[in-house]
Amino acid sequence: MGTVLKGGYVVELEPATVERVDLRIDDARIVARGPDLQPQPDDEVVALSGKLVFPGLVSAHHRLHMSLGRGMPEPALDSYQEALEKVRWRYEGALDLDAVQVAATAGGLEALQCGTTTVFDLHSSPKEILGSLTRVARGLHEVGVRGVLSYAVTDRAGAVGREEGLEETVSFTKKAKGRFRGQVGSGQCFTLGNEALEGLKQAVATTNTGLHVPLAEDPLDEKLSVERHGASPVARLMDVGLLSPQSLVAHAGHLAWGDLAQVISTGAWLVHTPRSNQRLEVGYAPALKFGARATLGADSLSADLFAEAQAAYLRSREAGQPIDVLRYLANGHRLASQAFELQVGPLREGALADLLILDYLPATPLTPENLAWHVVFGLGSRHVEAVMVDGSWRIWARRPLSVNPMVVADQAREAAAAVWARMAGT
Repeated sequence: MGTVLKGGYVVELEPATVERVDLRIDDARIVARGPDLQPQPDDEVVALSGKLVFPGLVSAHHRLHMSLGRGMPEPALDSYQEALEKVRWRYEGALDLDAVQVAATAGGLEALQCGTTTVFDLHSSPKEILGSLTRVARGLHEVGVRGVLSYAVTDRAGAVGREEGLEETVSFTKKAKGRFRGQVGSGQCFTLGNEALEGLKQAVATTNTGLHVPLAEDPLDEKLSVERHGASPVARLMDVGLLSPQSLVAHAGHLAWGDLAQVISTGAWLVHTPRSNQRLEVGYAPALKFGARATLGADSLSADLFAEAQAAYLRSREAGQPIDVLRYLANGHRLASQAFELQVGPLREGALADLLILDYLPATPLTPENLAWHVVFGLGSRHVEAVMVDGSWRIWARRPLSVNPMVVADQAREAAAAVWARMAGT
């Protein structure tokens, strides 16, 4: 039994197309596309009456575990270092495995409701490392989100914590299947000693994946890397061969041009996180200079990639360096396609059926030539009416089908209160 979507405007991002065609979906894939597809006898037919069929969006750098931190009490902060030491790291240290899973469910549900169907998650829970990625996967599985998961290996918790982080990221990568893949992750470079870098190098070779690393989010990364380890973050990563076309480099807001050029030359993906940058007041990342493999991530904020794309474009225009926002979104699909070794994004025959139905009635003509303007100035998560992941409906008529949102919210509030209480006690 398949599903036929009839009478919708099918949107693709690069090259931009807006075409009134039907899609037939069967066994998680798009199996046919045409102007007037005839359903087979057992097919479900969905009449779209001119609504948009849009590719599911991708957050290429995400932190689902921060879902329980929204609105938590924070002390007055004078610097990025204080934001890490007094808030983020204390919060992560207060997470237990139950909170990790609840945060993933709550964050995954929010992602779906915003039209984001894939997240590349960099997880950290230093008191509960072993088994943490499995709990993240369980949380995402509850709501049906696709995930590429990694643990942020660091020396902050000592040698034992470092080795447990490496073990967790490698073991999960080896067993991940279906809607999940694993990746090797790390903390900020200044938290990584030489042994950690060698361990990451071995983990990347063992798993045949790339490194997911936050890089130069703030000038502190380079300052402390040089002070503690005698070299810049990029030099240290390059020396051990940790940057490659499979690597995922987040932020990159404070790199000298020579260092940025080296990163780009490796073919690594660069992930722009404009809303997170603004929240932490770390300055504007020069996204226009990120090269052909630049994309977007929401970091620790809600996985609303429509909002992220709008912020990215408007901030780039304010800086006098306007980016091609459709390419940034389309690169998220290329990244996901690389991770899953399957076509994700283009709504064509053979691609995975990860898509959105948007109840968007534009007040002006919608064409391939002006699609970017509709994305930046019109479309938003409020238009997400239905979401399909892997050929199965996950949201229909704006209602999640596999979880009760009220139950998810209740569990999240209870878990958040417990995490905050543990933070207050440390």
